[in-house]
Amino acid sequence: MTCLRLILGDQLNPHHPWFDAVREDVLYVLMEVRQETDYVLHHAQKILAIFAAMRRFAERLRAAGHRVEYLRINDPANLPSLTANLDRLIALHGATAFEYQAPDEWRLDAQLREYAARLSIPAHGVDSQHFLAARDAVARFFGSRKRWTMELFYRHMRQCHGVLLEPDGNPLGGRWNFDAENRKPWHGSPPEPPDLRPVHDHRALWASIEAAGVASFGDPSAGTFRWPIDREEALGQLEAFVEHALPHFGDYQDALSSRAQRLFHSLLSFALNVKMLSPAEVIARVEAEGRAGRAPLAAVEGYIRQILGWREYVRGVYWARMPGYDASNAFGHTRPLPRWFWDGDTRMACVRSAIGQSLAQAYAHHIQRLMVIGNFALLAGLDPQALHRWYLGIYIDAFEWVELPNTLGMSQFADGGLLATKPYVSAAAYLHRMGDHCRHCHYRRDLATGPRGCPFNALYWDFLDRHHARLAGNPRLAMPYRQLARMPAERRQALAARAGQLLDQLDEA
Repeated sequence: MTCLRLILGDQLNPHHPWFDAVREDVLYVLMEVRQETDYVLHHAQKILAIFAAMRRFAERLRAAGHRVEYLRINDPANLPSLTANLDRLIALHGATAFEYQAPDEWRLDAQLREYAARLSIPAHGVDSQHFLAARDAVARFFGSRKRWTMELFYRHMRQCHGVLLEPDGNPLGGRWNFDAENRKPWHGSPPEPPDLRPVHDHRALWASIEAAGVASFGDPSAGTFRWPIDREEALGQLEAFVEHALPHFGDYQDALSSRAQRLFHSLLSFALNVKMLSPAEVIARVEAEGRAGRAPLAAVEGYIRQILGWREYVRGVYWARMPGYDASNAFGHTRPLPRWFWDGDTRMACVRSAIGQSLAQAYAHHIQRLMVIGNFALLAGLDPQALHRWYLGIYIDAFEWVELPNTLGMSQFADGGLLATKPYVSAAAYLHRMGDHCRHCHYRRDLATGPRGCPFNALYWDFLDRHHARLAGNPRLAMPYRQLARMPAERRQALAARAGQLLDQLDEA
């Protein structure tokens, strides 16, 4: 009797109930499979990180006494698809049952549900035991309400899980949200904390990935790899964050800087999204720092909101709207991604920095993703599906359940306003206020027209003009539309001409 249990590359939780007991009749299967490396073009570090973490996880399972079958990317018997490998392994081992943890991505969930249904042996899925809310929790919470907002669900989650509450159930500090205090630019002080993550040499693994013919982009940094590959390293990263960065995270979480790439961000999203860490333990650890007085409440609440609020919320939106959400394109944007999305070679300093960092590190913080890259993409009318595939591929923490709503909903407003209450667009003024790139840029932030006019300026006003019918009634855009209405016709014509020139020559921007 053998039960074959499948572990996916983002299910690396050693505390899952599966592993509570060592059983001779259970065989755990992990596989590095071309189906998963090839469904979009991935950053080299993303492939390396997941494979290295999977290999370490398999080693730990074996060391604990579990039976493990591991298929490496270059194993001659490794077939291109997940289910083809499962068919072979079930036959090879004479498996009498098949189990899997529920995948977080719709395509894999559908694939494994259909596969389990057609097997001649008992087969079923179990919960991954990771998230704090069920897949359908957001949909059930909002029910028939037309407007969904993260803030309402976040407060509900705080109350359900007893997070940052006073004994009487009111929010700690008297407020649910301290976001207004978390928007300071960073001028170099306090200094960026040291990067205490261990360094790995994955050059042999990278050579095997390349030899197998797996396509990728970005810098692999295989010899000096900094991403965690097991739970112990992830816990060390969590401790380094709460000690060195959390006290300043709140103030500078929205800051942009040409002098620091990590600033005070935790970089824990990869470890969380492959389940080395649980959201509950990260929340508890950060809350403990706040209650002990070692981090300001605004920083603690701001960080916890990202995990207990936004992370759980976007997952709920994803499962409520799939399948079909990935085709959202409310503005009908179709322009292809400029060539510099693949090499970072643009004259816009802030965009060059954000894309260059993404290519070099497989990481950029949320403001770089939303208000620099995403902002430009929306203003320029780039194809949201192409942008979705780029985000899904380039970022080490990008899995579709979290990336898709963030890209199509929050960043590109492609869902027509389901996720965001307004399009997140801005001209150069916001970028200058939150960062220091403008002083080193080819373009001038104070100009909108002419060859040195910042592209964000002309494209911003052109975007509002083009989408007047859809957006002018949005109360959060009332002020810029009043400004647009007061502009002389000649000014609007000049802005439109500059925008048209830029859109015709995006590759050269």
